[in-house]
Amino acid sequence: MSSTAIVTGASSGIGAATARQLAAAGFAVIVAARRADRLDKLVTEITAAGGTATAVVCDVTSDESVAGLKAAAESAGPITLLVNNAGGAHGLDTVEEGKIDDWQWMFDVNVLGTLRVTQALLGSLEASGAGTIVMVSSTAGFIVYEGGGGYSAAKHGMTALTGTLRLELCGRPIRVIEIDPGMVRTDEFATVRFDGDEEKAAKVYEGVAEPLTAEDVADTIVYCATRPHHVNVDRLVLRPLAQAAQHKVHRVVPGSKA
Repeated sequence: MSSTAIVTGASSGIGAATARQLAAAGFAVIVAARRADRLDKLVTEITAAGGTATAVVCDVTSDESVAGLKAAAESAGPITLLVNNAGGAHGLDTVEEGKIDDWQWMFDVNVLGTLRVTQALLGSLEASGAGTIVMVSSTAGFIVYEGGGGYSAAKHGMTALTGTLRLELCGRPIRVIEIDPGMVRTDEFATVRFDGDEEKAAKVYEGVAEPLTAEDVADTIVYCATRPHHVNVDRLVLRPLAQAAQHKVHRVVPGSKA
């Protein structure tokens, strides 16, 4: 029997790329997100490539919706891998001007959404005898930056949740892995952050020759999740070569020498 994985936030970006790569690695994948049409397209793609995938519409900010994901998981048998990928950012305002609604959304999705899904699936992960939880956080989870107060606070919360969970699960057959990407260019992250303003979103990556891609992060997730189960990668930080630190990014100005 193949191992079964659940990936949240699977309708695009890192989540979709992770689902594809896990399926290619032999996992039966349950893809969860809010947009049914995106999930159906992803399942068709994975199936056509010879993989196994099932779509479950799920909003991680809803108790009822997460209960539905739990029911779907239980009907599929023990879950061996949970990738908590659902998350995101809204706005780039200062703390002084930050919108409460933006901060509320970021906490609801990144922290409480992760908590809901993890609590719902811990029993199944333990029942598998060799469970793995991968938390897709961010370098913002341990480094702050101007304009990133809300997102950094949420990701710091997710990092705290992750470390605490690892301590509390010590002695039980579930390992907890944290993946912290730096600058990743996906099809939606920055656009969502700026409420669909594609010009603002493009400026985030302006002059950066090769930001990380969703596939790069997915490759790292799959690598960590497929190590022998006694090997726990506590935290793995990945950044593009051009990003030495949160505030140190090499950008090439048009017309200048690289």
